[in-house]
Amino acid sequence: MDILLHPVTQALIKIAIIVMGFVMALGTVLTLMERKWMSAVQDRIGPNRANVGRFTGHGALHIAADGLKSIFKEDTIPKGVDLLIFGLAPFFGFISAMTVWAVIPFAAPLGPVTFQITDVNIGILLVLALTSLGVYGAVLAGWSSNNKYALLGAARASAQMLSYEIFLGLSLVGLFMVYGSVQVSTLVEQQNTYWFGDVIPKWGMFTQPVALVLFFTAMLAESKRLPFDAPEGESEIIAGYFMEYSGMRWSAFMLAEYITVVGIAALTTTLFLGGYNVPWLHQDGFHLFGGFLPVPAWLVLLLQIGSFITKVVLLCWFIIILRWTVPKFRFDQTMELGWKKLLPVSLANVAVTALVLLAIDTWHL
Repeated sequence: MDILLHPVTQALIKIAIIVMGFVMALGTVLTLMERKWMSAVQDRIGPNRANVGRFTGHGALHIAADGLKSIFKEDTIPKGVDLLIFGLAPFFGFISAMTVWAVIPFAAPLGPVTFQITDVNIGILLVLALTSLGVYGAVLAGWSSNNKYALLGAARASAQMLSYEIFLGLSLVGLFMVYGSVQVSTLVEQQNTYWFGDVIPKWGMFTQPVALVLFFTAMLAESKRLPFDAPEGESEIIAGYFMEYSGMRWSAFMLAEYITVVGIAALTTTLFLGGYNVPWLHQDGFHLFGGFLPVPAWLVLLLQIGSFITKVVLLCWFIIILRWTVPKFRFDQTMELGWKKLLPVSLANVAVTALVLLAIDTWHL
């Protein structure tokens, strides 16, 4: 029992469960679900050809088919590439997408057991620092491919990602000011407080609605998905920064994209949708309008985990639907949106938040 409660053992168990049991599983399923939802939006049948006998699984076997195809597909390497960098580039995006989950809590602590891999006091700042490394994957992939079109895609990707990272951080400043911390566990706990007694939860979407729009838009641009897919615009630059990749290397880029989608949903849930919190549910039960309904600890835990997973899956669905309903932007439109519109709005949001907090502190509102 002491071994199971050891911090290192707990961390390894949580990494295995969270990464392999949830993140990788959901990211893999999203590769199929995107095609199913895309076909539904476009009134098409969707993937249904990978069958075993009469078993169709409504296209579920396409996940296995994709994996087998990637494993056995020829892994071509162009002449003149930097082999070391060419081989390492796919994993920068993959690793940066995975590091988000180091500080994401799935539920409140239950005794000595926490449902978070690590809880550092610089939480979100650490996430912003590590996820920014994803730009190296795009730059190194394009540069090492010895292909001018791949290099052009890498230049677009780096310009877009670096630009949107600026107001990505600024969009969260107001949130940090309201809750008074950058530690993820504290941010989630603060969102389980209420206005007007126990009526309206102080979720980030209510305290910082403008920041929610800014953050979500910036994260979509960071992921380079439609409508921000100019770095991979086939109609403009033939293909993206990983056009020379094939086989498992190409699959690493694609899987990293879907893991990023899950990461965007998890961060948005944690910062703006109350995280694992269920409205009016505390560790001892439901509190509302002065009433109290006791709930056992194990059920509270299941409700919190279920709440977090439900919010993440719904946001993943929204991100995929958004891709197939919003027209793509030209690269100049993408950059103009970031620098000329969203950056000033994020600065204004910080200023307004500071003024409101100052007024509340001055007049004890």
